[in-house]
Amino acid sequence: MTTTTFDSLHDVAEAPLFPRDRPLPPTLTVRQARDVYLAENGFTTDEYTAETFSLMIFGGRYKVKLPNPPPRRWAIAMHDLHHVATGYGANFVGEGEIAVWELMGGCETWIVYLLNASAAMMGCVLAPNRMLQAYKDAKPAKALYRQGMKVDELLDMQLGDLRERLGIPREGLAKGERAVAGKPRA
Repeated sequence: MTTTTFDSLHDVAEAPLFPRDRPLPPTLTVRQARDVYLAENGFTTDEYTAETFSLMIFGGRYKVKLPNPPPRRWAIAMHDLHHVATGYGANFVGEGEIAVWELMGGCETWIVYLLNASAAMMGCVLAPNRMLQAYKDAKPAKALYRQGMKVDELLDMQLGDLRERLGIPREGLAKGERAVAGKPRA
């Protein structure tokens, strides 16, 4: 499943594993935090290696299957770790916040710039004040895209240490609830 998400399109865990009113605890490993993020949103790591991915358009009315080129596969794994580190949600506004943060922190490929520019514009329409706050919070940002590390190297780190590496406070950035990509499972 894609982390370019749309509300109510994914089944997510009904009861959160950690309180959603703040970012995940810095004492978790990055692997633990990533797995919580994936479970909360009904995502898997399959997209990190899949040949194609699905993009929902027009409010989820249409599903378009697109090629998942190697640069996107690499980027989506890093993108998920950015969500985990910042605490930004996986709904439209959260994707806008993470897009602003990633644009400020440095992107590496044209596809990442394109996806982030699109998400940031959507975020500016839906929640301009939150996008401005994400911009302010991202001034010291150092996105993983340009750090030359592989996901496997990052997974055993403490989440607080990853946050420091990215220029994020140890407790995360997001203020308020970690919004999820879908509705709870019935």
